[in-house]
Amino acid sequence: MYRCEATSIEGFVHQLAVSYFGNGYWFYVTGEIPPAKDPRAVDQKLVARYGIDISKWARARNKKAGTANLQYIRFQRFFVLLASHGQHAFFDGEAPSIRDARRTPVRFYGYSISFRGGHSHVRIEQDTYKELKAYFIDLALRRSREALKEELSQIRFEPYAPIRRQLLAILREVNGLRKVAGYDPILTPCFRFRRRICHPFEQVAGGQRRTVSRPNAVNLVEV
Repeated sequence: MYRCEATSIEGFVHQLAVSYFGNGYWFYVTGEIPPAKDPRAVDQKLVARYGIDISKWARARNKKAGTANLQYIRFQRFFVLLASHGQHAFFDGEAPSIRDARRTPVRFYGYSISFRGGHSHVRIEQDTYKELKAYFIDLALRRSREALKEELSQIRFEPYAPIRRQLLAILREVNGLRKVAGYDPILTPCFRFRRRICHPFEQVAGGQRRTVSRPNAVNLVEV
């Protein structure tokens, strides 16, 4: 059975960036399943329509024959349908909406996920990053060092390398303001620098699935 329903934001990001973009599935469309539709029914429909549920040997044969392989992943009502290089009905049926991860990132819960320089690239999406930086700059001289350190340690983004650089840039600006004002600096151990191990499709404790609200998104694929 093809597994496609991610049970956490972190698992979705990991699977998309590492397992899919990292293995050449660069062409994608995104969509938001309407409230009136059953997400799992949509999963089955798209997986069947594009012949996604096939063995690794069939995928190898497709690649050798110049036929594209496809993957599909969903978190709550947001989904991404992906294809590798090759010939496939996907490229005709979804042509107006197809994006290339090497040029256009997937934006998901404040993450920007793309493929750049020969590897997957996960960073905090620019608008979200600007808001985060503005928030901590505003607090730089209004909170104690320990209070600021605690808030910085609660930043929810997984520390992929580009995100680590973004967080350290925020810290440098905060410490620069504190230095000018004669306040003690905040030390870097406030951040987590190792990513958690993510199992994208596992059930969370008690068999319950995590629910997170998200802004409305444009539906780009007919479901």
